[in-house]
Amino acid sequence: MLSRNTICLWFDGSAVEAAHFYAKTFPDSAVGTIHRAPDDYPSGQEGDVLVVEFTVMGIPCLGLNGGPEFKHSEAFSFQVATDDQAETDRLWNAIVSNGGQESACGWCKDKWGLSWQITPRALTAAIADPDRAAAKRAFAAMMQMGKIDIAAIEAARRG
Repeated sequence: MLSRNTICLWFDGSAVEAAHFYAKTFPDSAVGTIHRAPDDYPSGQEGDVLVVEFTVMGIPCLGLNGGPEFKHSEAFSFQVATDDQAETDRLWNAIVSNGGQESACGWCKDKWGLSWQITPRALTAAIADPDRAAAKRAFAAMMQMGKIDIAAIEAARRG
């Protein structure tokens, strides 16, 4: 049964593969019901996987195998708050090493084109530091990074 509010993500035939990757990679994630098309449709045939219900870190999602017409963009991303460098590295590396690509400032993109912000809590705290000079130093350090290096952020924050 779908949640009352569900994020619907468009895929070109790979919704089940993506759902399984997310379930294996992120805590509190799982693959739910897989629905097959009851009839032919523009980008598929009767019996093809049409949608898959899944959760990503407790967030209900629906993967729709809608075809090649629409692509993901950075206008939508999952932001994942991490507790330490090991968790940051594990999630970032899982996404990038599975056909994804690195971007800037803690962002990366998975092989299906979905964007992820792997954001250590230490970074959030550093750029919100009431000492504005410390926050500016941490922010400037972040602007030079792909994957966030917590030790470098903390060093920049301290000056």
